[in-house]
Order: sequence, then C-alpha cells, then structure tokens
Amino acid sequence: MVADSLGEEMDKIPMTPHGADVLREELDRLKSAERPRIIKAISEALEQGDLRENAEFQYAKEEQGFIEGRILEIENKLSAAQIIDVRDIVRSGKVIFGVTVTVINIEDGKESVYKIVGDDESDLKLNKLSVYSPIARALVGKQIGDIAAVKTPSGDVELEIQSIEHL
Repeated sequence: MVADSLGEEMDKIPMTPHGADVLREELDRLKSAERPRIIKAISEALEQGDLRENAEFQYAKEEQGFIEGRILEIENKLSAAQIIDVRDIVRSGKVIFGVTVTVINIEDGKESVYKIVGDDESDLKLNKLSVYSPIARALVGKQIGDIAAVKTPSGDVELEIQSIEHL
C-alpha cells in the first residue's frame, strides 16, 4: 500500500513488466528529448520580443504544461505500480492478472484470445483487456471449461474458457 498526501492508503496499480517498461521509455523520452526541445522553443520565442502576440511562445508554454503534466502522471503511476510477472506465478489453473486466456462465445462459436493487463496497457485492438473491464472481471477466478457471463449493452454474452497461458 502507498499513502497519499492525506495519509490515506491507496491501492497499488497492477502492471505487467512490459507495461512498466513502456511507461519508463516514455518518461525517459519526455525528460531527455521533449523537455529540452520545448525549453529551447520557449527560449527562442522569448528572444522575439512581445509575448502577448507571440503564438509560438503561447503554444510552447501550453506544450510545456502538457509535457510536465505527463511526466508527473507517469512518475505517479510507476511509484504506485505493483509489477506482476505472470511467468513467476505458480499456475493455479485460474484466470488471474497477466494471463492470456482463450475463450469461445457460446452463442456464435467465435474464438477470442485476451491478455489481462493493467489499465494503462489495455488496447482492445491488441486484445489486451484491462483487469477492470467487464470481460476481464467476468473471467478472473474462472478455470478451463468454466462459463463466464459478461453483461454488455446488448445483453449477456457467455464465454467458455478454452485455455489459460502464463506468457
């Protein structure tokens, strides 16, 4: 647990090693390339004189605010991260954070493969589901052969678990 500024405890954020690496790479790029670039742009804009009508200066200051905000956001996420490498976890036969699970839609027979990841890593195009998504929540704790009922706007969908892999 991590204590916030009010002394209250907040939960750790689950994250895969890959997700943490991606955030660290972005943080490094922001600090080593983007921050110096924007400082240079602001300096050049300052040399042009009247700042009230200097669009380059205004844009650079806005961009600086965004970059500094993103740096702070990433640093906070990494400091609260609980990095979980599913390959190091004893296989229980159940769907847990970090596993790759293959399911069959009972209604149409369509097979889908999902990796259960943290919020920042989720990307439906890459079949990476946030552990907090309705599908992942329905799957977590289930075993091969179990059927998970997922509530969707168009009604319940039943998914049968075919395989669980610790990749």
